[in-house]
Amino acid sequence: MRTAYSVETVRAAERELMARLPEGALMQRAAAGLAAACADVLGRVYGSRVVLLVGSGDNGGDALYAGARLARRGAGVRAVLLSPGRAHAGGLAALRRAGGSVVEAGAGVPAGASVVRLVEQADLVVDGIVGIGGKGGLREEAVPLAEAARRGRGAVVAVDLPSGVDADTGEVRGAAVRADVTVTFGAYKPGLLIDPAREYAGVVRFVDIGLELGLPGGAGAGAAQVKALQHADVARLLPVPAAESDKYRRGVVGIAAGSARYPGAAVLAVAGALRGGAGAVRYVGPAGGAVLARHPETLVSERGPARAGRVQAWVVGPGAGDDAATVGEVLAADVPVLIDADGLRLAEVGAVRGRGARGVPTLMTPHAGEAAALLGVEREVVESGRLAAARELAGRYGAAVLLKGSTTVVAEAGGGGAVRVNPTGTPWLATAGSGDVLSGLGGSLLAAGLSAVDAGSAAAYLHGLAGRFAAEGAPVSAEDVAGRIPEAWRSVVRAPAARG
Repeated sequence: MRTAYSVETVRAAERELMARLPEGALMQRAAAGLAAACADVLGRVYGSRVVLLVGSGDNGGDALYAGARLARRGAGVRAVLLSPGRAHAGGLAALRRAGGSVVEAGAGVPAGASVVRLVEQADLVVDGIVGIGGKGGLREEAVPLAEAARRGRGAVVAVDLPSGVDADTGEVRGAAVRADVTVTFGAYKPGLLIDPAREYAGVVRFVDIGLELGLPGGAGAGAAQVKALQHADVARLLPVPAAESDKYRRGVVGIAAGSARYPGAAVLAVAGALRGGAGAVRYVGPAGGAVLARHPETLVSERGPARAGRVQAWVVGPGAGDDAATVGEVLAADVPVLIDADGLRLAEVGAVRGRGARGVPTLMTPHAGEAAALLGVEREVVESGRLAAARELAGRYGAAVLLKGSTTVVAEAGGGGAVRVNPTGTPWLATAGSGDVLSGLGGSLLAAGLSAVDAGSAAAYLHGLAGRFAAEGAPVSAEDVAGRIPEAWRSVVRAPAARG
């Protein structure tokens, strides 16, 4: 599991570790890891041209010390100082001793054409402008250099976090460095795992500097803000039938979805549910004929949710149109419920919160537009601040929230605790009906006994993998995605880490 901590928590752990180490040792560990990563990106260090973009903080010091190591291996290293007079003195001295040189371009010294060309022509640009405590976008004098790095010939390596992005929230409130590789030290930061900042980070390379002993409860626990599950984590969540299991012991999921106008939503939700681990699927709604034509194993009822028969969980909302009565009937049930699509619009806040008060789990699965409507904000507000939006929605409704999008996040009911971030998926999943498949899959996992957060996390993970397998670089349909869920499931449980 990748576990990300807040800036405050990371800094506290750093202070505790530095108190036990010789002065400067922690920065040297970071610089060594950064230099090794830069060497890997370059391939050939000797004779390469490296430009360091250096701010006034410790990130600038890391860049300078790493640059000194590269210079000793034969690279031509030049440091562009954006805060002359405030750059890390020890790092500057080390760079100069190793044969590196310095150019000033900040604090009243604008980046001239020659400095911009220097950045554009470098084989590698190291972003050490702003550390993890930076807020807002880049300062004005840094923007031309970030733009030059973006259009230049060389790779861009960010130190700990791309400058200009918010480490705690993943928000980007102005110009920021776009990195090809980000080398992060000691602990992941939430912004490295959540869009839009994740898009700026490129490939994230983790360097262990011994920080885990100072983190609350060790890595993966305590004050973690964000967690990204891996194969082994998901494998431990997935239901496995025992020898004595039958279809009812494995769980029955009810699907209340579809309408005369949108029968396909019901078909796709059932398709996801049939592949999600529950033993049986009951369907209630006007699309029974279409469902049976595609999935004859489905148990179809025309008597409404309350009289359909026993279920361990419900999915309600995909393609439901304006059927508020069915949504209300499902929400009155004392079993876990997943609410999606039209159901989100039709579900009353009080009814959802009442379920939480009774201790009955609810999982809401909006996309950004639906979340924005529920929160009364513009869609852009949700897309630029996914972490905050998911938490606010979970707090308002007292329900777990799976916020779909380029980064899918899952927040606990009430909005507290660590938010799960889904690392799988592909842009090709942005296709009609894909969310219906995800809803059915998540509902089936709820019926199989997973908690709302675990069901949402595992469903998003499997759905993302299935999307990758189905796409392979080409457009896919929602039906294609549903068909690849078993392959995704097998890939998770057969992974070496999951078996070991």
